[in-house]
Parts: sequence; structure tokens; C-alpha cells
Amino acid sequence: MTSTPLSRSEAKDLTRRRLIRAALSILDEEGEAGLTTGKVAKAAGIAQSSFYVHFKDMPELLRVLGEEGGDRLRGAMREARRRAREAPDDLERHRDAFRIPLEAICRHPELLRIQLRARHDPSSSLRDFAARTAAIYREHHAADLAALGYTADDERDRRRLEMIAEGIDAATNALAMGHLEGRYPDLEECADVLVALSRGALRLLRHDSGGTPQRGEGPGHAGFDGPAEERAHPGGAQQGGGDEAQQE
Repeated sequence: MTSTPLSRSEAKDLTRRRLIRAALSILDEEGEAGLTTGKVAKAAGIAQSSFYVHFKDMPELLRVLGEEGGDRLRGAMREARRRAREAPDDLERHRDAFRIPLEAICRHPELLRIQLRARHDPSSSLRDFAARTAAIYREHHAADLAALGYTADDERDRRRLEMIAEGIDAATNALAMGHLEGRYPDLEECADVLVALSRGALRLLRHDSGGTPQRGEGPGHAGFDGPAEERAHPGGAQQGGGDEAQQE
């Protein structure tokens, strides 16, 4: 049985995908220092000169890696938050919203390291991209919190909502890196800590749910503020989470 020949555009897209997969594999194994156009082209099975048909330079390839991985991760995180909103008493759904980014960072940690370095390096060609990426995560997170009913009717609340979203995102990055460095061996425990941090921080905001609760009382949303979680696990985040099966 003969296969249908690929069109020119299909063949070009296939080669581009091979380059992306090769770059990600090298990045995972050797870090950014091992990433060269020659190595990527060889791993993809093409001539080095053909690399430039698909990407202007290595920073462009790194941007594509970050964009594609980021799009998938943000989609998965937003879906997890949506599922959590639909089941306020389902603790595991709320822990998923934190577990998913932790596991994604641990699968390809060098992507995060590159972006963190670029954000603080004025000479980096990836600095603007890294800043935009961080802003998108922050904005999506803040929008998802607003969808839970946290009001941002004035400048102070809008600022606090953004600060909480950015703070939790930064804590997620830090705990994932701590796990990779061996300081926090149980990734489930990291998720529990993020649940607790988020719950506590959100007490600073008003929550619009039938007029209650007001500022400081907590919204009664497990995994984001936590009273439902506290009913099942007094004192905050679930203990012994590392004994449960990891997900995705």
C-alpha cells in the first residue's frame, strides 16, 4: 500500500516539528549550553543550513519552544481551574490546578530557567518575550480568580488580585525548582503548600457570592481559599498527599 506523498507545506511543517522536538530533547539532556544549530539540525536529521529555512536563529527557536509549551500549559491550568469551580468540595480538582504546573516545569525545567534568566538580563534577546510570557500567566490567573467571584472594583483590589496571582505563580516556580534540586522531594506536598498559600492570600480580597463573605472572611472555595478543604482536613492543606497517585 503506497502512502500519499506529502505536499511541500506538509513536508516543511514536518521538518519544523522535528527541529522543535530535537531542540527540546537536547535542552532537557544538556541544558542551554548544549543547544547549537548544528546539534539540533543533526538530531533532526537535516543539514545545518536547512535550520535557517525554519528559524532565523536559536533565540527564535527558543521562543517557539516557550510559546508552544506555554500555550498547552496555560490551557491545562485554566481547564483545571474551571473544573475546580464546578466542584467546590472536590479537593483533588483544586490540587490539580497546582499539581499540573509543578509537573510541567519538572518535565522541562530548562525552559523555565531560560525565561527566568532572560527576564533579568537587559542584554538578552529573549527578555521581552519572557516578560510577556510572565504577564500572560499573571493575567490568566487573575482572570480565573475573578471568575470565582473575587471582586476588583477599585485600584487596590485590582492591584492585590494581580499581586496574589503573580505571587502564587512565583511560588509555583520556586517549589518546582526546589523539588528538582532535591530540597522538596514530595511534589504532592508542594501542591498542598501552594493550596494553603493561595487560600491564605485570597482572604485579602472581597468575594462576591450572595453578599458574603466579606473581606477577611474567606470565600468558601476549596483549593483557592479553603473552608471546604478545612472541613475535610482541619488545619489547612491535606497531609500525606505524597502517598496519592500523581496525575498528568
